[in-house]
Amino acid sequence: MAKGFINKILPFSSVDGPGNRTAIFLQGCNFDCLYCHNPETINNEWNLKYNNGSVPTYMSVEDIIEKIHRTRAFISGITVSGGECSLQAKFLIELFKEAHKLNLTCFIDTNGSIPLNKNEELVSLIDMSMIDLKAFNTDEHKMLTGVDNSVVLENINYMAKLNKLYEIRTVIVPDILNNEYNVRMTSSLIASLNQDIKYKLIKYRPMGVRLEKIKTSIPNDKYMENLKTIAKNNGCNNVLII
Repeated sequence: MAKGFINKILPFSSVDGPGNRTAIFLQGCNFDCLYCHNPETINNEWNLKYNNGSVPTYMSVEDIIEKIHRTRAFISGITVSGGECSLQAKFLIELFKEAHKLNLTCFIDTNGSIPLNKNEELVSLIDMSMIDLKAFNTDEHKMLTGVDNSVVLENINYMAKLNKLYEIRTVIVPDILNNEYNVRMTSSLIASLNQDIKYKLIKYRPMGVRLEKIKTSIPNDKYMENLKTIAKNNGCNNVLII
């Protein structure tokens, strides 16, 4: 069986999709977001050590399914995140095949940078996707992540047409991003695809970030509520602030 490069596994999570789910975080990412709150997941080198001395681990699909069996009675599905999970597509395919045998739903949490329409086998096994649209303007997206957003937008449209887009997320970062523009344009896109797709507005928070890369503040509640109003006025039915 294929092996995945694993950062960590949370047996129970209520924030990584609907219901109680096992969240599997893969190691390695092709973005380098200024505000990344899990920078330890970016590097894909085997000898990477975290601040606490631990290292990421290669695990087989069989190993992970064995762990899932222990808590199967208490979960409705699995969500694979990262890092960037779509970089390990072969592993995802094998893992999702086995998870479906247990009648578990399979979600991906992705930055949307790998063209999903070029991997029909993987997409056929994905029940739903959660995609980060970190900035709507491609130049701003490249400034923030190091990569433009053309493939991200293609994936959003593609997965929505398949009715496999559960959620889009935008991190609100004062002084760094054009947040009002991002919310206005993203919410308009969501409304044009499916008004019921969840739109999650996430407050920037400094926990875990590399403070040498970014200097900003936490957006206040009034600002977040104003952004939520913009999104709802644009036709989004399901807008959450976290």
